[in-house]
Amino acid sequence: MRLLLIGFGVVGQSLAKLLLSRSADLYRLYGVNPRVVACVDSHGSAVSSTGLDLEKLLEAKRSLGTVGAYNRSARMHELIELIERADAEIVIELTPTNLDTGEPGTSNIVASMKSGKHVITVNKGPLALAFPSLIELANYNDVKLRFSGTVGGGTPILEFAKRSLKGDDILSFRGILNGTTNYILSKMEQGFDFNAAFSDARLNGYAEASSLLDIDGFDAAAKLVIMANWIMDMKVTIKDVCISGISDVELSDVRRASKLGKAIKLIGKCEDGRLDVKPMELSYTDPICVNGTLNAVTFRSQHSGEHTIIGQGAGGVPTASAVLRDLIDIRNALLL
Repeated sequence: MRLLLIGFGVVGQSLAKLLLSRSADLYRLYGVNPRVVACVDSHGSAVSSTGLDLEKLLEAKRSLGTVGAYNRSARMHELIELIERADAEIVIELTPTNLDTGEPGTSNIVASMKSGKHVITVNKGPLALAFPSLIELANYNDVKLRFSGTVGGGTPILEFAKRSLKGDDILSFRGILNGTTNYILSKMEQGFDFNAAFSDARLNGYAEASSLLDIDGFDAAAKLVIMANWIMDMKVTIKDVCISGISDVELSDVRRASKLGKAIKLIGKCEDGRLDVKPMELSYTDPICVNGTLNAVTFRSQHSGEHTIIGQGAGGVPTASAVLRDLIDIRNALLL
């Protein structure tokens, strides 16, 4: 399978390392033999019809900061032109999330599908803003669009609901969908005020200096939209979510809840056609009341009751493993 990678940050580099370390297993277990024929980052591109040397690609990125250093004599490529002309079957779109416009991810995904290429993305922006139309475009062009890494990182939340609960009707779900806010609220349970907890999250690499998407609830809302569309067959965007973040949660609120045997968590909830993201008090005995950077989701189904899945919600290697899952899924779908 010939791949075009768009974006070579933490997830892209983690994916390259996984492809190097797991190539034999991927072929032996799944019949997948991935070959990266093009890779693009914000400063350059590398193209080879016979397949890029991934170790050399990683070294170019490490030493000079761009995959464009892979072959300095190569010409610069316009991205959309490269997408349309690349001899690739699957485009892996790994650019940063933009919840204002969805760009450049949306244009990359649209161009890929219009040129007959399957797409795997971990970019929440396009899906949060235009999920229904992107699925429609994929169906129209008879290509696959996969995105398991957008929710839960390496934890197979979407697959669990879509496949493990197949045959049952999921009535609602609720959960912790953002690891950064969960870490901050967990530190506040330990006595940190909000600012100290946020600083600690940054110090430990769980938050960036500008983490408003996390703090204000928009990251969780984007994931909620993706889940509602994919799992519940809704046709919604992030504009349909009622969003409230955690910046107004005080240490006194956390302490008061604790005395009642509860914790304050940022919860995304889909119930009765309504989508909400807001801080809520959860009993310590609630299965989704997890701490640190963990994500947890409980699905309520008509016949088999409640099911909870818990796991790490982010990180380069876990998210790259989700990309591999999608790659295998596309390969299997094409064999049917």
